[in-house]
Amino acid sequence: MHEDSVKETAKKALSLLDLTDLTDDCDAAAIEKLCAQAQTAFGTTAAICIWPRFVAQARGILGKDHAVKIATVVNFPSGDLAVADVIAETREAIADGADEIDLVIPYRDFIAGDEAAVTEMVAAVKAACTPPVILKTILETGELKDPALIREASDLAIAAGTDFIKTSTGKVAVNATLQAAEVMLNAIKTSGKPVGFKPAGGVRTVGDAADYLALAATILGDDWATPKTFRFGASGLLNDILTVLGGQSAPSAPASY
Repeated sequence: MHEDSVKETAKKALSLLDLTDLTDDCDAAAIEKLCAQAQTAFGTTAAICIWPRFVAQARGILGKDHAVKIATVVNFPSGDLAVADVIAETREAIADGADEIDLVIPYRDFIAGDEAAVTEMVAAVKAACTPPVILKTILETGELKDPALIREASDLAIAAGTDFIKTSTGKVAVNATLQAAEVMLNAIKTSGKPVGFKPAGGVRTVGDAADYLALAATILGDDWATPKTFRFGASGLLNDILTVLGGQSAPSAPASY
């Protein structure tokens, strides 16, 4: 890539980034740092993605209607909570100030053949996401493995009303891959619905980001990827973005993704 196009990609990736800290040892100081990191000299990230217990703190730091949205996770990372418990998690997170909910599907039940479990979970949590709160549904594609299963999970989540489909928790051996992304982007295209896509886990460089953006452009068009339709779930990616844009790196970000 030409230097100018690399910088252009870096700036776009920044605007699409859900800057993430889902490390097990995350604490209040880390959240304060993350909120600061999300506001760079080159613009803000789309969102921060954090544990539910830190949402109220982040909202206190960022204030109301901030350009940086607050995303949090439910049924995370196991995907095996009861629907009622996940709805309770979701409602509490929204009450604390979450703008976006990243939900893990019951992927083990789905692998075992229970398609209805996915539909029920996604539809119930979507119903709890009072507008303008958006729902991103994590398929855990590295565990589904089979492209046919990834496609089916994508189709089920889209039909149940999700706003985004997301590859991974970042907590398993295989996270985002271009192969899974291709299946998911094609599911979005076939659906004809305004559903977004979020690769998460393993997207660490501007070059990685460029590969996903190129794939999205090929399948859904050059202008399709915006913060309303495309996010990167990552922590380390910000450092590479800032290095490309300004020749310097950010303070070290957590390596949870």
